[in-house]
Amino acid sequence: MTTSWATATLVAATITNGLMAGLFTAYSYAVMPGLGQTDDRTFVEAVQQTNAAILNGWFGICFGGALLFAAAAAVLHLGRPGLPWIVAGLVLYAAVLVITFRVHVPLNDRLAAAGAPVTLADPAAVRAAFEGTWVRWNVVRAVCSTAAFGSLVGALVVRAST
Repeated sequence: MTTSWATATLVAATITNGLMAGLFTAYSYAVMPGLGQTDDRTFVEAVQQTNAAILNGWFGICFGGALLFAAAAAVLHLGRPGLPWIVAGLVLYAAVLVITFRVHVPLNDRLAAAGAPVTLADPAAVRAAFEGTWVRWNVVRAVCSTAAFGSLVGALVVRAST
């Protein structure tokens, strides 16, 4: 039974980490470059609306599940093949959370607090205080998240070969 739980948690960790890696990476190569082509008010409004919309149960399951499932998989794989890969994935995803809570959440909160884009006296200043830092750190977050996913895939490969 423990082997089944160990495998199930590793699969769940891999799936949720993969979903988060895909989300952060898509923002890096599609969403933010696309929004970067818009005018300042449109940019601020689109990001504010997206930040509000993403806070939902499905996002929460993936965002939190990626850490919780990886931690559970690590515990259930103590002394088993693949543990170093799982720990690497866990540490890399923990870095994603640190970046998110120290960089992205405060930036998103400040952007929301700026108010409705139609009422902004200087939407260019609001955008400038947000965009560059958010985009740069999202690339770091996407790389860490993708590396976490790759590490967990590595653990699955090791498990399958033993």
